[in-house]
Amino acid sequence: MRWKGDVTDGRTRADRRLGPVVRVAPAKLNLTLAVAGRRPDGFHELHSVMVPLGLADRLSVAPAAGVHDTLRLEGGDLGPAADNLVLRAFAAVRAAAGRRLDAVPLAARLEKRIPVAAGLAGGSSDAAAAVAAALVAWDAAGVLDPAEVAEMQARTALQLGSDVPFFLAGGAALVTGRGERVEPLPPLDGAAPGLLLVTPAIRAETATVFAILDADPMAAPSDPRSTRASSEHLAAEWRTGLGTDGLVARAGVLGTANDLANAADIAVPGLRAMRRALGRRLGRPVGLSGSGPTLWVLYASEREAASAAEVVRSGLESGEIAAPGAGRPFILATTIAAARNRQHQPSGKEAT
Repeated sequence: MRWKGDVTDGRTRADRRLGPVVRVAPAKLNLTLAVAGRRPDGFHELHSVMVPLGLADRLSVAPAAGVHDTLRLEGGDLGPAADNLVLRAFAAVRAAAGRRLDAVPLAARLEKRIPVAAGLAGGSSDAAAAVAAALVAWDAAGVLDPAEVAEMQARTALQLGSDVPFFLAGGAALVTGRGERVEPLPPLDGAAPGLLLVTPAIRAETATVFAILDADPMAAPSDPRSTRASSEHLAAEWRTGLGTDGLVARAGVLGTANDLANAADIAVPGLRAMRRALGRRLGRPVGLSGSGPTLWVLYASEREAASAAEVVRSGLESGEIAAPGAGRPFILATTIAAARNRQHQPSGKEAT
């Protein structure tokens, strides 16, 4: 088996094979999220413009010393490692590869920065990174043709979760179906927009929020046709060359373009009040990512978002902003990330 590490200097292949494969696993944000209804397979039909963020986890993978895959977690209480999507991803891509690859056991280290069950798809991004890293570790590019590798990635991604295929696009994308149809969108014209993320210290499980949407009439979106129209309009503008200024100018529309907002408010008591308080304090529209509870505010630059983060911290200290949950919210200024065309391709280099 040929091992491809991250280094590409003059060292011999034997020297390089023990080096880890490193993948950056970005968070995602739903700028729009229209839910058209439940499908016969139990999933929901979606129409969402999604973007990767500068906020990211970091996954390192190397050959394991023993006979089983292992995972070391760093950064917060993530529950049992055996339940983590990284190990499930290794198992899924190994099963898909069959005997075509020398799928040796892998040892992984996951440095976790993305809040869990927050509407940011951190677990799904970790899974996509794990699939890509395993294929590098097992030298898929040296054994299989590119079409086989791409098909294996796509099939395994959907098995692991509806958000996982998005991360194979490496940038902004229109996501439809249950998440299996991903249309990459061109990079924004201009500097990277800034985003303020505020995640209350309470989890909102996606399955729970969708169950509330299906069962509780109070969770129905106020105007689902408007959300779908906003999502379609944004995707159409993005295809033809949307700029950062244009995106920021649409913040008012985007802040309400999430059909899961009412269900998330029911799942997380106090979330609606927090969103309104943030809007009053910042004087800007506040959106919800995915099933929540992460709230987001769009700015022209990361510097502006960082200034807003200080305003939010001050509001929490003064009591003007109350947050649900038992601890302090996660507050971060970040950006919409530039396209990462090679992020989940089977090369040995770290994505940047």
